[in-house]
Amino acid sequence: MIKRPITLAALALLIFPLSLGAQWKVGVNAGALYNRFSMDKQYMTDYRYGGAWGVTTGVSAQYNFTPWLGVRTGLSYGQRNYRHTRTERADRLDVLYRNSYFILPVMANFSFGGKAVRGFTDLGVYGGCWTGSHRSGQEFVSTVEESYSFSEKLALNPEKDQRLDFGFAGSMGIEWQVASHWAVMAEAFGYYSVVSTVKQYMHVKDYRYNTSLGLQAGVYYKF
Repeated sequence: MIKRPITLAALALLIFPLSLGAQWKVGVNAGALYNRFSMDKQYMTDYRYGGAWGVTTGVSAQYNFTPWLGVRTGLSYGQRNYRHTRTERADRLDVLYRNSYFILPVMANFSFGGKAVRGFTDLGVYGGCWTGSHRSGQEFVSTVEESYSFSEKLALNPEKDQRLDFGFAGSMGIEWQVASHWAVMAEAFGYYSVVSTVKQYMHVKDYRYNTSLGLQAGVYYKF
């Protein structure tokens, strides 16, 4: 009969000091995202896949249990683009793929420093959804000895394209307290996907992955 009140009291003593430093903050952010696309080219040795820049923007929320420990989440829109080229054959090709994603990270936040300026790092996971694709570029057709340009929206194929994404997320940055309730921040961040963008519906396995690194700035309101 005595153990239960003692346990509750012990939990209260643990939670109380954490609640003293608890704080919510919400904000908006925007920046640039560089994406690398990797795949097993198998016999297509003349294909080249290079990285490309895109934009990212979103909203963010963070709850701090203590001045140095919190949990951060948010919803971001990001372009995970890449470039496909083929130059070793007569039929030359240069295509930019623009892929739209919504990304939801959940990360532990660790911070250090003073009240005015603090550094931080975030570590966690993310879930995402591929919402659209577009390609544009130029191709030279040797049979007619002509080049043509194109720009078109690509329909996502439910049988082939894997729209849901999952992976690891992380960031490092710095935050400045500019007023009693306002702060600005700048950070470098990354998303490492562990889910192929292609479903394995054929006998020959075709794995393709995105790895994205970005830079962004934002503003927070602290409650």
